[in-house]
Amino acid sequence: MNSNNNANQCKNIFRQKKCCIVMPTYNNATFIKKVIEDLIPYCDDIFIINDGSTDNTLDIIKPFSTINIISYPINKGKGYALRTCFKNVLDAGFNYAITIDSDGQHFAKDLPVFLEALDRNSNSIIIGSRSLKNSNISSKSNFANKFSNFWFNIETGVELPDTQSGYRLYPLKEMKSIKFFSGKYEFELEIIVRASWANIDVLCVPIDVYYPEKENRISHFRPFKDFLRISLLNIVLVTMALIYYRPKKILNVYRKKTFKQIIKEDILDVNTSNHIIASSIAFGVFMGIVPIWGFQLIIGFIIAHFFKLNKAIFFLAANISFPPLLPIILYLSYITGSYVLENGSWNVDVELSIEGVKANLKQYLIGSIVFAFMLSVFFGLFSFLLLKLFRKK
Repeated sequence: MNSNNNANQCKNIFRQKKCCIVMPTYNNATFIKKVIEDLIPYCDDIFIINDGSTDNTLDIIKPFSTINIISYPINKGKGYALRTCFKNVLDAGFNYAITIDSDGQHFAKDLPVFLEALDRNSNSIIIGSRSLKNSNISSKSNFANKFSNFWFNIETGVELPDTQSGYRLYPLKEMKSIKFFSGKYEFELEIIVRASWANIDVLCVPIDVYYPEKENRISHFRPFKDFLRISLLNIVLVTMALIYYRPKKILNVYRKKTFKQIIKEDILDVNTSNHIIASSIAFGVFMGIVPIWGFQLIIGFIIAHFFKLNKAIFFLAANISFPPLLPIILYLSYITGSYVLENGSWNVDVELSIEGVKANLKQYLIGSIVFAFMLSVFFGLFSFLLLKLFRKK
C-alpha cells in the first residue's frame, strides 16, 4: 500500500472485509484520546469497551460521536470485555475484528500489515509480533512472553514469537462455535489455544511497538493473581491437550492417508536415522502389548513426540496387537508371567473363583509388561540390523 493513501485504502478494505476495530480499556485516560485520534482515519467502525474505568476515560471517549461505546460500571476483566464486544460486532454483521490496546503501545500505521496478511490468510488469527529487544521493555514482560510462548507450543505444537500481544486480527465467524471459560487477562492465551485446536491457523506478523519509560508506563497486570490464573489455565489446557487434542491431531493426519502413503511419505522417504526408526518400531511394539487398553496410542504418541521418534512408524508398530494376533499375544503374555512368577507352566488356569481370577490377572499383567519389553528389544535390534544391511544411505 502506498503510504500517501494508506488510511483511505484501509477504510475501503475494512468495509469490504466487514472488519472493525475493537479496543477494550480500563483506566487509560492518559493515552486513549491519542489512540482513538490515530485510529479514526483508518476505520469507520471502532468499538470501545469501557471495562468499568474509575478515572475519566468515559468522559474522554464520549465526545467521539463516530465510535461505538460499550460501557459498564464494574471492572470485569479484559477477557469479558472482548467476549462481550465480539458478540456485539458479530450481531452487527462483522466478519473480522482487529483488537488493539488503549495504552498507546500499538500504532495505527500497522493496520495495513494485518489487512495485507488477511488477504492471504482469511480464516486465521493474526497476531502482531512485537520486537522484544527494545531497551525499555521490562524483564518481567520479556519473561512472561517467553513463558506464554513455551506453554502455547506444548498445548498446540505451534511455535510463535509473541503470544501475548494484544494487537490481533480475529476471524469472528470461524470462532463463533468455540466455548471459552476464562474472562480476564488469561483469555488472550485461551482463545489462541482453543482456536488452534479447532484447526484455525494462528500466525504472526511483525509490528512496531512503543514502550514508554518505566515512570510513564501504565499496567494493570497483577503479578501474583494474574500469574496464578495463567498457571491454572495452563494446567487445564495442557491436560486437555495431552489427553485429547494433541493425539487427536496426530491421529487425524494418519487417518487421512492410505497405508501406502504412510509407508512412502512417513517411512521410506523420511530423512531419519536408522536408530530412530528402530527405536520407533521397538517403542510401538512395546506400547501395542503393554496392558493400558484404550490409552496405548494416546500415551504412545505423547512419549514419541517428546523423544522425537517417528510417529508414523510408531503407529504402525503399535498395531501388532490387531485382532488375528491378539489371542496369541494375550496367551504368550500370560505364559511369560508364569515363568516370571516361577510357576513355569504352559497351561492356562481356568478356575472361576475370585482367587483364581486375581492370580490369573496378576500373572497376565506382569507377564505382558515383560513380554512387551522382550519383544520390543527383539524387533528393535532386528529392524536395526535390517536397516544397516539394506537401507540406502
